[in-house]
Amino acid sequence: MVGRETGWARFRVCLDTKEETIRGAVAGETAEEACIFTDENRSYLWLESEEESRSRKAVDHSEGWADDRDEDGIREVHVNTIEGIWTSLRNRLRRFRGVHKDRLSGYVAMFELAFNHDQITPALLQRMCGM
Repeated sequence: MVGRETGWARFRVCLDTKEETIRGAVAGETAEEACIFTDENRSYLWLESEEESRSRKAVDHSEGWADDRDEDGIREVHVNTIEGIWTSLRNRLRRFRGVHKDRLSGYVAMFELAFNHDQITPALLQRMCGM
């Protein structure tokens, strides 16, 4: 997930893409009133229920890469940001010629750290050490 306003990314290794798994990951990382931009994957249908406080805007890739919902000429509904970041992660892992699934979450955590912190600062080191 990537915050559209902050630009910060959160990554989780999930065992599957079932609705229950995705719901737990999204609900644990987003605010109650968040608007979630997704593709047409059925695992996100729960975001459209009336009981859910989060909202969803989905892009149907068979119709185009993005949607201009308010017809102002700007395609504001897209998932290109997260798709590009996942491509970067895949390319970083590719150099290892395979990663054991038991260690995948560690590699993903290191990628998240590098993505969110472009400089190593004393404050970052303190947070990493739990100080």
